[in-house]
Amino acid sequence: MRAETLAKLQSNETFDLLIIGGGATGCGIAVDAATRGLKVALVERYDFAEGTSSRSTKLVHGGVRYLEAAVKKLDKGQYDLVRHALHERGALLRNAPHLSRPLPLITPVYSWLQVPYLYAGLKLYDLLSGKMNIGHSKVISAKKAKARFPMLRSKGLKAVVQYYDGQFVDCRMCVTLAMTAERAGAVMANHIAVTGLTHEAGKITGADVEDALTGESFSIRAKKVVNATGPFADAIRQMDHADAKPILKGSSGIHILLDSSFVPPDEGLLIPQTDDGRVVFILPWQGQALVGTTDTSCEVVDHPTVSEEDIAYLLDYVKRYFDIDVTRADVKSAWSGIRPLVFNPEAKDTAELARDHVIIEDNSGLITISGGKWTTYRYMAEEAVDKVIAGGEFAGLKPCLTHDMKLLGAEGYVAGGAGDLVRDFGLPLDVAEHLHHSYGDRAPVVAEMAREEGLASRLAAAHPYIEAEVLYTMRHEAAQRVADVLCRRMTLTHVDSRAANAAIARVADLMTTEAGWDSARRDAEVALAEERTTVAL
Repeated sequence: MRAETLAKLQSNETFDLLIIGGGATGCGIAVDAATRGLKVALVERYDFAEGTSSRSTKLVHGGVRYLEAAVKKLDKGQYDLVRHALHERGALLRNAPHLSRPLPLITPVYSWLQVPYLYAGLKLYDLLSGKMNIGHSKVISAKKAKARFPMLRSKGLKAVVQYYDGQFVDCRMCVTLAMTAERAGAVMANHIAVTGLTHEAGKITGADVEDALTGESFSIRAKKVVNATGPFADAIRQMDHADAKPILKGSSGIHILLDSSFVPPDEGLLIPQTDDGRVVFILPWQGQALVGTTDTSCEVVDHPTVSEEDIAYLLDYVKRYFDIDVTRADVKSAWSGIRPLVFNPEAKDTAELARDHVIIEDNSGLITISGGKWTTYRYMAEEAVDKVIAGGEFAGLKPCLTHDMKLLGAEGYVAGGAGDLVRDFGLPLDVAEHLHHSYGDRAPVVAEMAREEGLASRLAAAHPYIEAEVLYTMRHEAAQRVADVLCRRMTLTHVDSRAANAAIARVADLMTTEAGWDSARRDAEVALAEERTTVAL
């Protein structure tokens, strides 16, 4: 699969569009552009979703806190952003039902005066979602809330307000976008780093790149180039022209994972106002409890680390709102993502950060898109492709198709399909549920591999991931490294870093046999995977 991808990149073909960056935005642009009829190539220096796109809060949301700000400040811009994001929330849930779900969230209220205020705000949130509404907000008594959320702090609790947002599996979503784009004809290459941009008569014509796995260098020619590198957008723009003004600042958001006893399986908690004005979520995710996030200015680095101070901050809020104890030893994994807070360098006040995203075209023709959030990735991609084709040099293109387009794995997905996997392949129910929700209508392919190739064993005793997934992701999802499999094709590293670390040797053995690695390559892969799966633990 990779040999074919590299051959296409090195074929001296001039692509209509080269996308730099394989996160949510880049892969979303690839899907949009390829389905409109453009010849598309995408390169990512690490793996798809290795950066911010796999380090989110796992929510598909309109932004409750932004709505509050819009109302308080009578800010129509923020109001419209929330309304638009709620629409896109509905589209994502519809187009990738195997990877997403509606999730009820409750906000505990410890003052009667706050009840009507919060309820009115959340009913407006419902109203703004229009026909894409996924649930109705309501007030629940403290007694009923405690029955459903027994760990919630009882002292002073008056009531809770419930509302709905969406939840999804971000790393799987990004890989699914990459493979959906490939199915549409895009050439999608991970572990290919851009080392320079090429120009003719001052106009960008492509990029010089290096294969991070082999060290081989070559050039890719393209009529248009989009910089979709998230926090690294400034670095690519400065590669294009050294005097490029910065357009972003980095903000670090960390998350921790606790075991399932800290949250019900189908309901989350929103803490709407921390001491320093942040919002903290405690959510069920992949059978565990996800807590996040922080919002701290930071330097932009490749693989951000998690500080003990930030872990302690999140644990403190769990203690404040729960009647059960929690300690540092309860943390099963932790990760940090860098959110690019962007601004338009041509604006009069460049200190004012954009609320959503910006698209900039430099004199060379380089188009940069940065900012935004997972919820609006599809619309951001549509805007970026509209910008690419605005000059009229591409004829015969289809209109944007992504608003109503099912992603790979969703076309034949049936909500109760896990039962079929149990019946047809004899899989344990938890494994069947995991495969069904991870691969959608492709799950039977994984299950058949498990049966035919004797790869139905679990990679970690207490988790549903199985050996067949390793080979499936190599053959069908461009997994090249052990860390690609454990950190992004699966969610094991996020769910339980220690279990992921223990699974490294078996994954490396499977990949070595499949790809024919020598001992040096296997050892290098094991070392890298150990580094990537032991963050903060």
